[in-house]
Amino acid sequence: MTAGEGVGLLAPPPVRPKGGRARGTALRSAGALLAFLLLVLAVLASLAIGSKAIPAGDVVRLLLHPDNSDAAHVIHDLRVPRTLLGIGVGASLALAGALMQALTRNPLADPGILGVEAGAVIAIAAAVGLFGLQDLGGLVWFSFAGSAAAAVVVYLIGSSGRSGATPVRLALAGTAVSAALASATQAIALTDPEAFKQYRYWGTGALSGHDMTVVTRTVPFMVGGLIVAMSLGNSLNALALGDDAGRALGVRPGRTRVLGVIAVTLLCGAATAAVGPIGFVGLVVAQAARLAVGQDNRWVLLYSVLLGPVLLLVSDIVGRLVLWPAELEAGVVTAFVGMPVFLALVRRRRIAQL
Repeated sequence: MTAGEGVGLLAPPPVRPKGGRARGTALRSAGALLAFLLLVLAVLASLAIGSKAIPAGDVVRLLLHPDNSDAAHVIHDLRVPRTLLGIGVGASLALAGALMQALTRNPLADPGILGVEAGAVIAIAAAVGLFGLQDLGGLVWFSFAGSAAAAVVVYLIGSSGRSGATPVRLALAGTAVSAALASATQAIALTDPEAFKQYRYWGTGALSGHDMTVVTRTVPFMVGGLIVAMSLGNSLNALALGDDAGRALGVRPGRTRVLGVIAVTLLCGAATAAVGPIGFVGLVVAQAARLAVGQDNRWVLLYSVLLGPVLLLVSDIVGRLVLWPAELEAGVVTAFVGMPVFLALVRRRRIAQL
């Protein structure tokens, strides 16, 4: 991937004096600790809040010493898998969004906006509707292939023409490709009743209704993508200075971009296969992380890993409460949160120039 005309939108990390650098590191470390504490609170709230409210003290006790009570069944069989998926999917989507923004120098980059999730969705729908595949272990590979293919198509479309891959052109290309893929997905689902039955719920992006099998099948891929992504922080900072400067600092741009694409594919493919498409998590969290720590990608990636699950778990909790005793899917809540952020970014004068 190349920078295109968005090169000025994500500036390289500034060079600071040693004293200022130490203070900045201390503040960022304190912020990371605060984000971790918010994540712990979000996890406890996710385990405690629902149609059956369970006191936090009982949650901790039943986690450590489960019994045969109804509360223990609710926590271990229903809410623990749901919460673990919220952590894994939230971290994956947020990290993928931060990585895509750094690789493309595009502040509008997000797995949903750039069509990556739509590619995973249609690949899974095709696997179920056309090939009759049901096993999640097989579906996740279709999800990887669809994510990668959609990312390539969107980039080729968005980078064509004289102006190259500007942020808004990529966003428009992603929107167009996502709309086309969504129509094709609906066509596949409607021609196969069984595929439609599965897609109707999965396609809304919900954390509920999944057991530990989904967690154990998909989280290893998320962890693999996380490890690859977190190893790229220094390389991304060097590339922010330009390819030539990056090479002078010992970074191989091609290798960094290939590893970045692999990480995004693993993260988005596994997350989408697990719970369906959930939009705007990467956009909102990556922007919040950059607002908090600046353009140092090492810290942006770390904050994204911590804040992504917070956003998704809180969205899931809100979905449990707003229509109680019914529930609103987490993907719907994140759309309400993310759309104003997306519109605000598009309205920035220097981004809105086509």
